[in-house]
Amino acid sequence: MSIRLLERFLFANHFMQRVAHKALFALAMLLCLLWASAQALRPAATPAAPTAFHEWPAEWDGAPLRPLALSAVEQRFAQQFPGSIARMTDGHQMLVLREVKSPTRMLHPAADCYRALGYRIEQARLERDAQQRLWRCFSAMRGQGQTLPSNLRVCERIEAADGSSFTDTSAWYWAAASGQSKGPWQAVTTAKLL
Repeated sequence: MSIRLLERFLFANHFMQRVAHKALFALAMLLCLLWASAQALRPAATPAAPTAFHEWPAEWDGAPLRPLALSAVEQRFAQQFPGSIARMTDGHQMLVLREVKSPTRMLHPAADCYRALGYRIEQARLERDAQQRLWRCFSAMRGQGQTLPSNLRVCERIEAADGSSFTDTSAWYWAAASGQSKGPWQAVTTAKLL
């Protein structure tokens, strides 16, 4: 009998029950707001120790490399990236080098980045270079009058510590996540004007 009385008290549709339910909900919302405010005002955690210095190659395919500064957007991205990022040039093309220490979805296809910048992706295919390395390449095209270069040839690949390589970031991710590929990995993206 006491359960029936409790059910009638808690779930009856009377003015006092509605007020009580709304008051409990308001109290829960207030507690959530106070907790969120306390979290926001809490001193920030000590920033993570910087990752170990990564020495980038001094040359690429026999041509000396010169480092380029990362943009503000690239610097923010690099702070969250599980590894190191560098932009370099050999005088003919730009290279984006990423050392990846663990499997991550933050390493995504270059075509996605170029699409986000407003480029059309055309002529995507696999190609071998003079050293017989396999690359995934595409043409990135933009309309004239843009501030960014209008027509680029972009190629990318990911090399594992054991010498194996990937041209597809999804294939790399699943191989790395399942332990079939061991890191660290080096992702290389090249871009040159057409």
